[in-house]
Amino acid sequence: MGFGNDLKNSHEAVLKLQDWELRLLETVKKFMTLRIKSDKEYASTLQNLCNQVDKESTLQMNYVSNVSKSWLLMIEQTEQLSRIMKTHAEDLNSGPLLRLTMMIKDKQQVKKSYMSVHQQIEAEMIKVTKTELEKLKSSYRQLIKEMNSAKEKYKEALAKGKETEKAKERYDKATMKLHVLHNQKGIFDEYSQITSLVTEEIVNVHQEIKMSVEQIDPSTEYNNFIDVHRTTAAKEQEIVFDTSLLEENENLQANEIMWNNLTAENLQIMLKNLAEELMQTQQMLLNKEEAVLELEKRIEESSKSCINKSDIVLLLSQKQTLEELKQSVQQLRCTEAKFAAQKELLEQKVQENDGKEPPPVVNYEEDARSVTSMERKERLSKFESIRHSIAGIIRSPKSALSSSSYSDMIAMSEKPLAEHDWYHGAIPRIEAQELLKQQGDFLVRESHGKPGEYVLSVYSDGQRRHFIIQFVHNLYRFEGTGFSSIPQLIDHHYTTKEVITKKSGVVLLNPIPKDKKWILNHEDVTLGELLGKGNFGEVYKGTLKDKTAVAVKTCKEGLPQELKIKFLQEAKILKQYDHPNIVKLIGVCTQRQPVYIIMELVPGGDFLTFLRKKKDELKLQQLVTFSLDVAAGMFYLESKNCIHRDLAARNCLVGENNVLKISDFGMSRQEDGGVYSSSGLKQIPIKWTAPEALNYGRYSSESDVWSFGILLWETFSFGVCPYPGMTNQQAREQVERGYRMSAPQHCPEDISKIMMKCWDYNPENRPKFSDLVRELDVIKRKIT
Repeated sequence: MGFGNDLKNSHEAVLKLQDWELRLLETVKKFMTLRIKSDKEYASTLQNLCNQVDKESTLQMNYVSNVSKSWLLMIEQTEQLSRIMKTHAEDLNSGPLLRLTMMIKDKQQVKKSYMSVHQQIEAEMIKVTKTELEKLKSSYRQLIKEMNSAKEKYKEALAKGKETEKAKERYDKATMKLHVLHNQKGIFDEYSQITSLVTEEIVNVHQEIKMSVEQIDPSTEYNNFIDVHRTTAAKEQEIVFDTSLLEENENLQANEIMWNNLTAENLQIMLKNLAEELMQTQQMLLNKEEAVLELEKRIEESSKSCINKSDIVLLLSQKQTLEELKQSVQQLRCTEAKFAAQKELLEQKVQENDGKEPPPVVNYEEDARSVTSMERKERLSKFESIRHSIAGIIRSPKSALSSSSYSDMIAMSEKPLAEHDWYHGAIPRIEAQELLKQQGDFLVRESHGKPGEYVLSVYSDGQRRHFIIQFVHNLYRFEGTGFSSIPQLIDHHYTTKEVITKKSGVVLLNPIPKDKKWILNHEDVTLGELLGKGNFGEVYKGTLKDKTAVAVKTCKEGLPQELKIKFLQEAKILKQYDHPNIVKLIGVCTQRQPVYIIMELVPGGDFLTFLRKKKDELKLQQLVTFSLDVAAGMFYLESKNCIHRDLAARNCLVGENNVLKISDFGMSRQEDGGVYSSSGLKQIPIKWTAPEALNYGRYSSESDVWSFGILLWETFSFGVCPYPGMTNQQAREQVERGYRMSAPQHCPEDISKIMMKCWDYNPENRPKFSDLVRELDVIKRKIT
């Protein structure tokens, strides 16, 4: 079949086909289930009929009636038919229905894998060709909503299905007539003919079914679908080096690797790294190819050992794994080809210049400078800065400065970088962009991805631009005059209104000050004992200059960029909140790496450990109070459209007077609509997460309510892990089947009812946090 070649641009059609196949299989499953139920009820009805017949009443003293013999035989055969029907129903249940269920599961997994791979390929194409990503996300979300809606409608239709009608009344009437006319042979004959399951009509029905099944050919099943939805192969976009990038530099050449005194060492390192990566890729490729061969052999052996034709369904999951392995092999081959091509280019350049001295990019004069000459250069640099500033004043009458303000400007440029209002430290690029709103808005920040590198972020002509501040030969510059410090460079461009680069034409107009309320310097905090380790780094006990004890969350410098952004996301969210049951933010240290988040120190530690240690001391009233504290905090977050996404006992802290505070907002999101859609998280707390969030990535306050129900269970079980004895996958599957945990021992019935309401499969049926606060308050008063 030509799915790969003929349907490259028919993603929607393939998805519809998968949805249609799944609906069809679900319909077949429903039919089989009803058929099994019907056959079992039929067998049970026959058996009940036979049990109701008093066999002894048909026997007479010293007389053997042929009618009685026929009647007894009919009863015995009816019992035999009942046993056969029951056996067939059980075989149907343990055979075809079981395999059909597995096939549906495999089909769902295939669809999930297909969508995952398709999304991966699309993302890669978008990355290379720079097409619009948001359009794909919008389309993807719409498909999820449609699929969700379709599933809900299907459930409603399933719930309204009619029960199979019972045949008891019909058989009661038939039995009554049989007893009345038991001695009439013609009736028996007619009854046996009508109830026979081997009549020509029934045999023909089964033969037609068998013939229709035999006509199914997996090799040609999708031929018509491919013919209808076949598309011509899309022309691959050719990526050509943009030579206009070289207009402002005469030394660089298009499609040419530059080898000089600045790049020679770097090229050697790149070549070495490429060789290592190529070797690792080749080894991984070899391992994957061996795994493919081994799995193919295993599938072939299993195919030969299949007893029934339907047993082949049991191999679908293995075949899917095989296809995923083959896909990995293809990806590794592409990576191998890419690394090999890059290695060849670098080797060629290095070999061409083997033994040669790398040519200098710029001819420098006075390499060895005396202390006196250095001081003279520094004075000249300062003079140049002042000269440019005066020139800017003369050129721009609007920005004319008095002698006092001019002196202030010089003094400002001499201040350390961290003391300037427009320097925001190591804030994420996204956060910097949110601060830039008008023409000429600017700030300076330290690069998140490359600590020690500084970036000027500016809003210009409707877009946000980011310029790396170059540091060459002890001077900071963009493309013009160099300065001995970043403040001097920024003040020069701000006061003179000189463009940052000629090509961009960007001018600095409005410095954006940092929010001093939350900004602390690293020197303001003294780190103490290690309290624990978080997702992003260590957590220490710390002390501020005024002797206030605090908790200090640190971010590892080696973390990927996206994790550093998530780390600061918690501080960004907590800045907006003030509630007794929410842990308080004191400030952030972003002036340099590593970045700190300073929180209030909550002395009791995490709630989960507290429950386990104090389980013999905690009374019922205190447990209800803890629950009410969390509900109150979550009600506050709900009113702010904040979705926590990781509510659990481990993420709550016990404060003074046993006041419980919600913490760890690393996964939290604030959404105007109160709903957040995620494409996936690397680490999801499965046992605490609502089904709609696991299945569709749809997070809301309702999904937080589900997690609150799990936290209630943790609280009243004194810290037992939810779904004891189950793995994450087992717990997820059991929840989908309708399983809900029973209440912990000694848990009040009212609390148990709240748990069950929180675990309603339909998010719309779950209580609001306002309702939970009210109900828990009533329970607390009853206990008191």
